[in-house]
Amino acid sequence: MPVLVPTTLDEAVSAMAADPDAMVLAGGTDTMVEVNAGHRRPSCVVVVNRVSEMRSWTYDPVAATVRIGAAVTYAELLEPPLATLLPALAEASRTVGSPQIRHAGTLGGNLGTCSPAGDGLPVLSALDAVVPLASTAGERSMSVHDFMVGVKRTAREPGELITAVTVPVLSGWQGYAKVGVRNAMVIALATACVAVDTASASVRLAIGSVGPTILRCAQAEAFAASAVDFAASSASADAVRRFAELAAAASHPIDDHRASAAYRRHAIGVLASRLLRRAFPNE
Repeated sequence: MPVLVPTTLDEAVSAMAADPDAMVLAGGTDTMVEVNAGHRRPSCVVVVNRVSEMRSWTYDPVAATVRIGAAVTYAELLEPPLATLLPALAEASRTVGSPQIRHAGTLGGNLGTCSPAGDGLPVLSALDAVVPLASTAGERSMSVHDFMVGVKRTAREPGELITAVTVPVLSGWQGYAKVGVRNAMVIALATACVAVDTASASVRLAIGSVGPTILRCAQAEAFAASAVDFAASSASADAVRRFAELAAAASHPIDDHRASAAYRRHAIGVLASRLLRRAFPNE
C-alpha cells in the first residue's frame, strides 16, 4: 500500500487523480481506528497534513469570512484570534478527544468522515459554512448542507479533495453544547449549536447525533427570531421552553447501546434551552 506525502496542493490533487479511491489522511484520528479494526484497507493513502495551502487560515474582514485549511487542527482552532472570530467552533473543538487528539485531528477530517456525532459539524451547519473542493478538473464549492448527505456519506466525488472550509463571521452570540456518557473523551449522544446574527435578526440552531446527519431546526429558528428581544438581549421563560420543544421535535434519534432515542430527544431540548438562555440572558 503506497503512502504519498505531498507538500503542495497541486501534488495532492495529482495524487488523488492517479487513484481516485485513495484514502485521504490528515490527523488519522478517525481513520486509523477503522484501519486498525480491519474495516478499511485502502489501495493508497494520501497524507495532506504537510500541504501548506491546507495548513493555514485567513480572515477576510470585507467579506466577513474565515477560510480554514482542511488540515488545520482542533488545537489551532482553540487559539485566538481564530477562537475569537468563531467562538462556537472553539467550544466544539475543546470537547474533541484528548489534547493529543486535538493536536492531530482536523476540521477537514471531521467533514470527510461526516459522522452525525462530529463535534465541529453542528457549528459549520449553524454558520452556513461552505466547503471548497479541488480536483484536476478544477475547483468547486458546496454549501455544507449539501455536502453532508448521510451517515458518513458526503457529496465529495472520487478524486476530489476537501481543501478548506469557509465560515461566515456573524455579529451575535454563538455557542456549542454536548452531552455524552462522561465529561471528556466521549462520542456525543447529542450536540447543539446556537448562533445569533444580529445583522439579520436571526437565530440559527443545528443539532447532531440525533439523525443521519446534522439537522437544522427551521421551526425553532423561526420561532426564536419572532420571540426574543434582540435589543434587550432577552427571552421569556415561555419562549425558551417552546424553543426547546421545537428543537426536540426536529430531532430524529435512534435507540442504540449508548442511549435511547427518548433520552437523546430530551437532551436536545435541554441543550437548546441552555444555549438560547446563554444567548439571551435577560428575562
